[in-house]
Amino acid sequence: MDNSQTAIPALLTGKVAIITGASRGLGAQIAQQMAAAGASVCVNYLHSKEAAETVVEDIEAAGGTAFIYQGDVTDLAQMQAMAAEVVERFGRIDILVNNALPSYQFNPSADYTSIETVKWSHFSQQIDGIVQGAVNTVQAVLPQMKSQNMGKIINISTNLIYNPVVTYYDYTTAKSALIGLTRNLASELGQYGIRVNLLAGGLLKTTDASSLTTEEVFDYIATTTPLRQATSVSDFANSVLLMASDLSAAITGQSIAVDGGLTMP
Repeated sequence: MDNSQTAIPALLTGKVAIITGASRGLGAQIAQQMAAAGASVCVNYLHSKEAAETVVEDIEAAGGTAFIYQGDVTDLAQMQAMAAEVVERFGRIDILVNNALPSYQFNPSADYTSIETVKWSHFSQQIDGIVQGAVNTVQAVLPQMKSQNMGKIINISTNLIYNPVVTYYDYTTAKSALIGLTRNLASELGQYGIRVNLLAGGLLKTTDASSLTTEEVFDYIATTTPLRQATSVSDFANSVLLMASDLSAAITGQSIAVDGGLTMP
């Protein structure tokens, strides 16, 4: 867990959350902070079993409740089985965080950063992992959320959709599609008490994706950001907590940048 985080109030006491791609990075931080806020957490992972187990061990050591579940978000049947396991363990599903991301290298010189060299296979890999994955998880948890007449769905995106400082065509296009998905879900599911929102992060300090980013780059981001600081993983995770809690009961269908004001969509 990010040691810079401050004490978290018990915003999620009694809630049950599923976080996809939660074995490391932002997903792990969200899982840990949700558990610290009182939620029982399903830590979904695909390949990184040991890392997922470590996340759960850390949560339990801090007095929280969590378990790991291996499942591919691109497989609807696996997501339905995961949802069923969560309901069997905890009796409900209150929160879904769509954080899982297909394998990706943020390389500014890669062939998928130019329209002249990007291939449709690049797009399809990201769309399948990001958009199809989110559709599958929503379809898996929806019966339970509808039966409860409540739920929170939070889709994780990137501020590159607002300001493509590097033209990652495949990744940014797939993440942009989550805006349309979010708004349509919010429009349809509001009648069932289900809120759906999107949070778009900037370059977070620090995740696996930004682990090679130099302090000079982070310093530059800070000087161009209204808050004069790079957004930490813990700060972004706290924004997820806000959207998952009852404090955001009147918010749905929104896409919100969490980057210190660097982008203002």
